[in-house]
Amino acid sequence: MKAATFDYARPASVDEAIALKRAHGDGARFLAGGQSLIPTVNMRVERPDLLIDLNALGELGGIEEAGDVIRIGALTRTADIGRSSLIARRLPLLARCIEYIAHPAIRTRGTFGGSLAFADPAAEWPAACLVLDASMIAAGPDGERTIAASDFFLGDYTTALRDDELLVRIDIPAQSAGARSAALEVSRRRGDFAVAGVLAQAEGGSNGALSDVRIAFFGIADRPIRLAAVERAIAQDGVAGVAPACDVLGSEVAFTSDLYHAAATKRHLAGVLLARAVEELVQ
Repeated sequence: MKAATFDYARPASVDEAIALKRAHGDGARFLAGGQSLIPTVNMRVERPDLLIDLNALGELGGIEEAGDVIRIGALTRTADIGRSSLIARRLPLLARCIEYIAHPAIRTRGTFGGSLAFADPAAEWPAACLVLDASMIAAGPDGERTIAASDFFLGDYTTALRDDELLVRIDIPAQSAGARSAALEVSRRRGDFAVAGVLAQAEGGSNGALSDVRIAFFGIADRPIRLAAVERAIAQDGVAGVAPACDVLGSEVAFTSDLYHAAATKRHLAGVLLARAVEELVQ
């Protein structure tokens, strides 16, 4: 595997990075952790004219608390999220995702924002941001704008980011002290992308009752999926609501297949994982 020829730039500021992207358009790609981009460049699936290396931009990294919002810089490494006591305390769903994400070497280099901008439909971070009602902060020539997670993921490897925009930060409302989380997925090998996965959060009540139910599926369609009808079924009936929720999935989700798994297989796995996730939330 050998990349086609490309130019390389290492800007010293966000403004410089955006100016380079605007000048070179579709021929330029931002380089963060590189764990998804570099393999595609080496295999010549991607043939950029220019790689814009963001790793000198320290202001794009870090995790901080701003009231009831946790701000995660787009260049923050996945391993740093896994080690963060603030994440473990205030966004435990993110902490529960870590064990499923690739392997230690990849987590050390791969970035939170890079995963979101790449928008692999089988990745954990996009689904987590969907469940947690995250806001994506994008910077462009005209300044910053905020994109809700529900509007950010448009399809296979496609986001609402404009060609001359850079994802700089993700703002996530902190989970409440009483929130319960579940993270489950099936993969061919440990660390692989998910064949099917479910991330869930809810507030627990008496007698196994659940409220503020939020559930996202990933690996089963062209983007992470969150359906209000599924969440209502679980909130109303708990474990008994899984069967009607699965009916909703079957009717409203365009399940995809891959080289190894048919769409029907993914539909079945989504139902199984949903049942297990709801059991975890209730218990």
